Amino acid sequence: MRIGVPKEIKNHEYRVGLTPENVSELVRQGHVLYVETGAGHGIGAKDVAYMRAGAEILPTAEEIFAESEMIIKVKEPLAAERKMLRAGQILFTFLHLAPDPEQTDDLIKSEAICIAYETITNISGTLPLLKPMSQVAGRLSVQAGAYALQKQSSGAGVLLGGVPGVAPARVTIIGGGVVGENAMQMALGLGADVAILDKNLNVLERLSTQYRGQNLKTLYASKAALEETVEDADLVIGAVLIAGAAAPKLVTIPMIKSMRAGSVLVDVAIDQGGCFETSKPTTHSSPTYIMHDVVHYCVANMPGAVPRTSTYALNNATFPYIERLANQGYKKALQYDAHFMNGLNIYRGKVTCKSVATSLNHYFHEPLSLISGEI
Repeated sequence: MRIGVPKEIKNHEYRVGLTPENVSELVRQGHVLYVETGAGHGIGAKDVAYMRAGAEILPTAEEIFAESEMIIKVKEPLAAERKMLRAGQILFTFLHLAPDPEQTDDLIKSEAICIAYETITNISGTLPLLKPMSQVAGRLSVQAGAYALQKQSSGAGVLLGGVPGVAPARVTIIGGGVVGENAMQMALGLGADVAILDKNLNVLERLSTQYRGQNLKTLYASKAALEETVEDADLVIGAVLIAGAAAPKLVTIPMIKSMRAGSVLVDVAIDQGGCFETSKPTTHSSPTYIMHDVVHYCVANMPGAVPRTSTYALNNATFPYIERLANQGYKKALQYDAHFMNGLNIYRGKVTCKSVATSLNHYFHEPLSLISGEI
């Protein structure tokens, strides 16, 4: 298969779809790899490293898209990239379509085969390709929040861990999944006073038992508990995920207005539309804004801030799926693995992810029947 790796063009996005090591493995298996000039510079992988791995370096994204049967990216294609997709071409990347009708419409028009990392499942019902980036984002959320709390960032001037004689910051984490637990670990490690909320009692029990003796409160995410902990917090981290669907707006404007001036909100769910009512996407070059005297950090590609760690963590998870697409073709790879099939969001002009269809009021097409009908 002819596989293309374009350079990411989203604001301050330095990750890359394939590392040189994985390019080398695909070339060894007989595939042809095209990598855009400079695609790996953000992780310290120069063009020569990809050439040594056996890739052909092409100077423009247009050439990458034109030559490739499958495109491997990290972030969703922007408008300029979507114009280069063609019918039958495979796109494998994060898509986050539910809050993005414009991207969805463009991908439908392209008639490409669009497979999203974030909706692929596994036998345990979790999201294996989203997990590594959720781990990174969860840990980064505390770093970002701690910096935003500093006075020069318009925060309240609170040190997350406090010092002897001065209380630590109060951190509220909404959601006890992968993002929430990683944020919790970081916040506890820095000495913060942490409350984590979730509606899954098994999650709360596990966290309470595993982190017993630490400065942690586990709370059922009732409206009353949410209101109380948000109002009391110096830092609130939104770590809510409904696979493939838009995030629920759990923190309302009245809750935000109740917070102290200089408090901070970090919305890790912003890729799916955000879980704070006042959230709007920001970038690494302009990461925060202030609304109702509260600092909002809503960067839509948080792991891009640590591209080397993020790229290698992501490749560890995505590469087995990339191999299967390349070696088996998309029909066989998807048809015989229902969990992989869950990643298929758009197929030749039709929406094949139920949560995306529901969120954007599109007709849902059962993907297996579409693919099986062609074989």
